[in-house]
Amino acid sequence: MMRLNKYIAHHSSYSRREADKAIQDGYVRVDGEIQDNPATQVDEKEVDVYVSGKQVTPSDKYTVLVYNKPKGELVTKSDPKGRRTIYDGLDKKYKHFIPVGRLDYATEGVLLLTDASKIATALMNSNLERIYKVKIKGEVTPEMENSMLNGMTIDDASAGGHSHSKITSMTFAPFIGYKIQKNEHNYSILKIAISEGQNREIRRFFAHFGTEVADLKRISFAEVELNNLPTGKTRFLTRSEYSALYTFMKAEKKLKRERGEK
Repeated sequence: MMRLNKYIAHHSSYSRREADKAIQDGYVRVDGEIQDNPATQVDEKEVDVYVSGKQVTPSDKYTVLVYNKPKGELVTKSDPKGRRTIYDGLDKKYKHFIPVGRLDYATEGVLLLTDASKIATALMNSNLERIYKVKIKGEVTPEMENSMLNGMTIDDASAGGHSHSKITSMTFAPFIGYKIQKNEHNYSILKIAISEGQNREIRRFFAHFGTEVADLKRISFAEVELNNLPTGKTRFLTRSEYSALYTFMKAEKKLKRERGEK
């Protein structure tokens, strides 16, 4: 437990004096109720605090990096074959950061990394929206569109997967959405939104229809977008992205409590 004014000062740009004034002037809500006493005790792990309608979140408890992964890098600590990994390009102080899932060798775009295993696990197993830009060889067929809309199960999903993958069958949930940006005989371009992060899911999906994915780029993961982040560069989450993540983690914690999980 800690004092409300200290909580706000510790987790925002407000000074202690500014926090006191905001509380006394009635601009602070704690779990939906206005609090005008700076000495109110709050549970740092459980509380919802808003100052002038903006949530104050303890974002300094963990760090999340956004990395614009280039093609030709493996999402692994080291490679027996000596191929380049994401850690070859990252600053040494981030060597202990955990990737949130994997993007395969030939895929580029948004890759999140964090120093908190609970964050990595929760995001990895979530059904948060992931948006990809996909270039395929050939046309988008009505069969593909039907499966994007309704989902499907493939008994043999080895096509499109890694040669050493032990995955056989795979069930694809309906896509959250898709937009065909170009549809021609030689190649087509789509933007797709999915809620899963299965092993080479998109490559396996299109391979089922005899179509090869020529280019694949993840352009967003939930609230986190690439924006103008150059290839091979990193940035920290913005304040609003941390706030969204904090809200997500709080909801996850509530779900676990309801299920009786630790």
